[in-house]
Amino acid sequence: MGKESNSIDPIQLLNGMVSEPYYLFHFLTFFSYFVIRFNFASQLLDSHIIHHLLRREIQMLLVFAILALVKGVREETWEAFIADALFLAKICLFALAFTMDRRLAVWYIIVFLVIHMLAQQPPFQGLGTSSKLTPLQLESLLAEGNTSRLWLVEFCASYSSSCIRSSQQLPELSITYSNKNLSFGIVDLGLFPNAAEKCGVSLSGSMGQLPTFILFENGAEIARFPELDFEARFFNPTITKGLLSRHFELDRHLLEYVNGK
Repeated sequence: MGKESNSIDPIQLLNGMVSEPYYLFHFLTFFSYFVIRFNFASQLLDSHIIHHLLRREIQMLLVFAILALVKGVREETWEAFIADALFLAKICLFALAFTMDRRLAVWYIIVFLVIHMLAQQPPFQGLGTSSKLTPLQLESLLAEGNTSRLWLVEFCASYSSSCIRSSQQLPELSITYSNKNLSFGIVDLGLFPNAAEKCGVSLSGSMGQLPTFILFENGAEIARFPELDFEARFFNPTITKGLLSRHFELDRHLLEYVNGK
């Protein structure tokens, strides 16, 4: 994983995954392959098919290990790495199931579609020093003169894979940059969809506006990411703490606070 994700305890993450239906369903589905492979395949398949299947299993294991290693180095967050790893594992499982029996491959496709409808990958659970806000709470905080001069707010949706992949970034930024002049908040537009239009955020995944980060100063918007232009909709870069820090000049705002400006 990238250097910026070292604050996450893998053991704590694993314990949390065990209790999540999304991960539990995936584990049971992947485990079912081994049950089928060793209890039924040896009895129903010809010896040459079993030999070919064994070679394919070794190939898929090597491909998965290499790609997972590459993703692990490139990804900044555990959420993004796990999403990529599960996607790769599904492709490998489909290839193996197709080698064993086409009907089994179709069955796994149906199972993963059902899992997708029943459960979603959970976002990063930590908040740092950021606050989960309703649109009314945010509006009230921005209107009050005795609160932070600057508010960096993430507008996200719990059903968006892009939001889940980047859900760790704002809480970790808040730990570094939060002060009396700069506060951090999170508004879940999945829970409050009517607020999306007011904030100028499209809930359509094709528009590339989930998540959207907006910096408010004295109640007025002064910057946002991604910006409202054609290129930003289709060519959004990967959201990282470094990108957000540079875009919103968080180092400058922190220095201004330290220097008493």
